[in-house]
Amino acid sequence: MGVVILLVMAAGVALMLSRRLPTAFALVLLAIVIACLAGAPLTGKNSVLDTVLQEGAPTLAATMIAIILGSWLGKLLDETGIAGTLVRKIVEFGGDRPTVVALGVLGVSALVGTVTGSAPAAMLAGIIGIPAMIAVGVPKVTAAGTVLMGIAVGIPFELPVWQFFSTALELPIPTVRGFMVKLFPFALVAALAFVFVETRRRGTEHAWSLKSVDAKPRSRRKELGDAPWYALLAPAVPLVLALGFELAIIPSLLAGVLYALVTTTRPGAMNKRLLRTLYGGFEVAAPPIALFIAIGVLLAAVKLPGTVDALEPLVKAVSPHNTVAFVVVFTLLVPLCLYRGPLNIYGLGAGIAGVLIATGIYPAAAVLGMATSYNQVFGVADPTSTQTVWSAQYAGVTPHQVMVRTLPYVWAVALGGLCVTAATYL
Repeated sequence: MGVVILLVMAAGVALMLSRRLPTAFALVLLAIVIACLAGAPLTGKNSVLDTVLQEGAPTLAATMIAIILGSWLGKLLDETGIAGTLVRKIVEFGGDRPTVVALGVLGVSALVGTVTGSAPAAMLAGIIGIPAMIAVGVPKVTAAGTVLMGIAVGIPFELPVWQFFSTALELPIPTVRGFMVKLFPFALVAALAFVFVETRRRGTEHAWSLKSVDAKPRSRRKELGDAPWYALLAPAVPLVLALGFELAIIPSLLAGVLYALVTTTRPGAMNKRLLRTLYGGFEVAAPPIALFIAIGVLLAAVKLPGTVDALEPLVKAVSPHNTVAFVVVFTLLVPLCLYRGPLNIYGLGAGIAGVLIATGIYPAAAVLGMATSYNQVFGVADPTSTQTVWSAQYAGVTPHQVMVRTLPYVWAVALGGLCVTAATYL
């Protein structure tokens, strides 16, 4: 039966890759089929309806709330002009020096990447940053890649990601935070290497950008002006509270929302702005929330006793336990997290992670290290991820061009994360 379940998982990957079914729908369908193959009853304990669907759907509820709050803060950074001001100040400081401008946009991308991920983060930094880089001679592929590499620097400190891995892998937040701190230097070094190497190796390409640096309507920019200098600290507030003071994630994000509001908005306009940006945040958060509901359902299915019993001997037979073999094998498997592949943690990879933990193949902390290392690759180089598609199209290139240019750098990040995982947890 274990072989049949693996074949069903492969079929699920095929459905997602061929786009015959949206990822969330494919994961729910996959969970139901796996539960049925594992012999789960329709209702009752360890059942399809009560355990997989009813209990599985809200499994990642804390992550969903964190996603909503992060999206809310992201909308505030956009509407209040905080993100735009950060990028404009960097561009003004960099002048006509391509590497300096690119480094500045990288830094802003990293900062907004700690608040919200995916396309919203790319847009906050890239709407002004990408045209500015192209205008001073940064090649278009490098400009798009710089925004993505910057977001990847922020991913280890993205609080909703902490909550996701904590809940999905049943690990305490301090454990997740501890590994993310270790992963951060690899992401930072890779991003800096990308900017220095690619801007110099490719030289300058003075080309007209299809987008204007003044991407926001002039009337709105004139009305908003630059955000106050102290308001520019808003993206860092949740991170300082969660990392420096070890405050819980949801209160930290709420503090960031309130700080951004209070430092940019007149008291009489606060209510309207709060509601407007909150509703806008729900629109941004809707796709990942749907995905997290599906992931929770899949996790419930792969943790059923019947599923664990069927898969345990197969997974044990193919899983390397030697530390060197662990690093080599899982480094070679990095491409399987691309194109919504089987190791994509926001897809079938979540189910595989659940199997590895439920069967006792690896400790949960080791699975955390592997999953977060792969997430660094997915967040930058996957041509199907929304941030990669948006950045590439906005710069006037294809997602595949961005993947080819960025993949060596993020592959090195994954290698570093896997080495730390093997040395620390195996």
